[in-house]
Amino acid sequence: MSTIWESLFSKNGLAARKIAKKLIHVEEGGRIPRVEDFAQTLSIGRGTIQEGFRVLSNMHALKVESRGYLGTYLVYKNIHLLKEIAGEGALVGAMPLPYSRRYEGLATGLIEVSESMSEQVNMAYMRGSRQRLEGLKSRRHDFAVMSRLAAEEEMKQDRELEIAADFGAETFVTSHRIFLADPSKHYIQDGMRVGVDYSSIDQSFITALECKHLDVEFVPINYMQLFENLQQGNLDAAVWNPEETRIAETFNTVDFRNPETNAIAEKASIAAILIEKNRTDVHHLFKQIDRHKVVSIQKLVVDKEKLPQY
Repeated sequence: MSTIWESLFSKNGLAARKIAKKLIHVEEGGRIPRVEDFAQTLSIGRGTIQEGFRVLSNMHALKVESRGYLGTYLVYKNIHLLKEIAGEGALVGAMPLPYSRRYEGLATGLIEVSESMSEQVNMAYMRGSRQRLEGLKSRRHDFAVMSRLAAEEEMKQDRELEIAADFGAETFVTSHRIFLADPSKHYIQDGMRVGVDYSSIDQSFITALECKHLDVEFVPINYMQLFENLQQGNLDAAVWNPEETRIAETFNTVDFRNPETNAIAEKASIAAILIEKNRTDVHHLFKQIDRHKVVSIQKLVVDKEKLPQY
């Protein structure tokens, strides 16, 4: 560890950490609080505040300029270094496994747009919205990418969660449809074995709604096994996304019969960002992020006009 980084563990270094945290969201060229204001807000002596600024300057994390009676201005900042000093590393989001170009495009858009804002975002990929929710609630992840349907259903159970952003229709999936093993069938009927992935809020919720008045057998299964089980005759029907190409090309697919299911399924096509209400840092990111730019990058990846980078 260098002498400069070791200095962060001194009294002046601890002040530098607190100052860095306050200045993360101050734009270059913006006016910063006076030394007296920092001292009062942080309950630290004026001299220690001044030394804290000196530590940050020596680390090339920022540069400030006094303009007399106009105050002091932040003329330069290294946002990544400031975050590291403040103990605020890259935000980590959890999203579905990138098995489709739509998910690859969404991940690419989120990462590229956040980087253009000097925000560092890393993505973790995992199957099932319930697993992503668990990661969010345990603070392993700072936000979770899921459908608006799944996000709203979880918010009904936990009032400490909120949607920080959504990206509009067909940004999560194009749609959900019913896949039938028997090509002569045109809808789910009594007596059928219907696959349900209980790790997916969308798939399990939509399946239950479509089968609400039917006498069917629900077979617990994860979506990675849908194709084989439909093909082997272990399932008669399953609800899933037609972007799963090999399934869509092999099996008969039909629309939902229940109008309520169709309305709910539309929400399942919208990509949303779910966060904890008290995470002001994450809320700030998604308040500022250019959602249209994220979607335009996603479309380029989906149309194979851009290579995914995630």
